[in-house]
Amino acid sequence: MTQLRPARFEDRTVVVTGASRGLGRAIAVAFAAEGAFVVVGYSTHLKEAEETLAQIAEKGGKGALSGFDVKQKAQVDQAFEAIYKERGRVDVLVNNAGVARDEMFALMSSDSWEEVIAANLSGLFYCSRAVVRPMIAAQKGAIVNVGAISAVKGSPGQVNYAASKGGLVAFTRSLAAELAPKGIRVNAVLPGAISAGLFVRLDRRITDRVKTAIPLGRFGKAEEVAHAVTFLASEDASYIVGQSLIVDGGLTA
Repeated sequence: MTQLRPARFEDRTVVVTGASRGLGRAIAVAFAAEGAFVVVGYSTHLKEAEETLAQIAEKGGKGALSGFDVKQKAQVDQAFEAIYKERGRVDVLVNNAGVARDEMFALMSSDSWEEVIAANLSGLFYCSRAVVRPMIAAQKGAIVNVGAISAVKGSPGQVNYAASKGGLVAFTRSLAAELAPKGIRVNAVLPGAISAGLFVRLDRRITDRVKTAIPLGRFGKAEEVAHAVTFLASEDASYIVGQSLIVDGGLTA
């Protein structure tokens, strides 16, 4: 008789930022399917966030909405204060929220640079800092940062985005070294061409060109990235620290 594997996140509280749609939604639902109480972080897309919560319920899971802009320190602090008051702890933080403002560098505006850095790096800092002290007190916790392969592979028109995601990789490595002795693991997932989120809004000519370069010959699924995230957050990855797991079908191989 096949023995069912116990849910890896039973009675755990997981916060996923940018969870109203795309990769964030898939990640939130994947955690819920394994027993977690999932806090669905979102900024402006309330209706989509409610749809994520509905999908969590369909999986038999539980969760709640938390609206805040990761670029705004005061909003982040207020949101996490409410989460800790309601739940008592955060076991896993998934820093998924991010933006892209693709422009060729010679034409890139200061606003495009500053918005991407603020969302993808400052937001990463604000949210991580909001959970680190309680995790240190508990001597346990996991943080998974969602980056992109542009951190390791040149991508014309994405200097701002690539810089932010390269920073995310360095942030992950250094924070992991700092927090591992305190029982907290920090890792990252770097998705490639995934049929969800920012990638699907690119020009069809660009996506077709990328597809031909992928050894597996197809785009990835949001669920495949979500499985990588839940793995790194789980005890199955208990000896993995400071790593950036590339999920790209071999595009950077």
